[in-house]
Amino acid sequence: MSGLLQANEGHPAEIVNAKGTSPYVLVCEHASNRIPANLGTLGLKPEDLERHIAWDIGAEGTARILSRLIDAPLILQRYSRLVYDCNRPPEEPSAMPEVSEVFEIPGNRNLLPSARLARTQSIYRPFHHAIEEFLDQRAAEKRHTIIITIHSFTPVYKGKARDFDAGFLFDRDNWLANFLFKAFPPERVRLNEPYGPKDGVMHLLNLHAAPRGLKHVMIEIRNDLIANHAGQNTWANRLTVPMAQAATILGGKDDNRHAHAR
Repeated sequence: MSGLLQANEGHPAEIVNAKGTSPYVLVCEHASNRIPANLGTLGLKPEDLERHIAWDIGAEGTARILSRLIDAPLILQRYSRLVYDCNRPPEEPSAMPEVSEVFEIPGNRNLLPSARLARTQSIYRPFHHAIEEFLDQRAAEKRHTIIITIHSFTPVYKGKARDFDAGFLFDRDNWLANFLFKAFPPERVRLNEPYGPKDGVMHLLNLHAAPRGLKHVMIEIRNDLIANHAGQNTWANRLTVPMAQAATILGGKDDNRHAHAR
């Protein structure tokens, strides 16, 4: 890779358990708070890079445990969403935000077109190409595929408390979101909260799942519930039973019928 990343920094996409037997493919696009060496710290203090603005706290750990429990492939994004938010297209200002929640990101201020292009070409394009190739391979093998993206949200955002445990997000297809929602106490979960399609958060699923006709959902878990291994293990286990039930129901459907190489 040329441009932004140094030779020893690695591809943006890390594929875990690629040969997993599950119909589920898990994706965690905000897994890491790592900043490429060429960008320093984006002008942020170390404690700022530990905040939710830099990554989805607990999401990677939860996704890795879930991957092991259900034997599912998992695709992780290795760099901070402050460098490039891979759940946003290049034309969106929030792809490389100058402000995240209430925190200014000095290293993203007044980026030159060349700098934006370098991030797009070094982070966004390779990550999404890796997902496309992985899904194309599964389609060629006629493997039933369901896509779930794993995220976390902060309990308080811009001073407003979010008093629920998890959200199941959808845009073009609500089947899986509704199915998983019904498996949890209704007072503790939400549909299309704390974000929804209007916030632009369905980009990855609308890019990769919907055009292929694949069932999909975005799961948001409150990050204080999965900030440590015990919480991550608890939530991964909570998801396994309804996910297995959903996969059984969907198993007879040819969800790969729209797969195509792009």
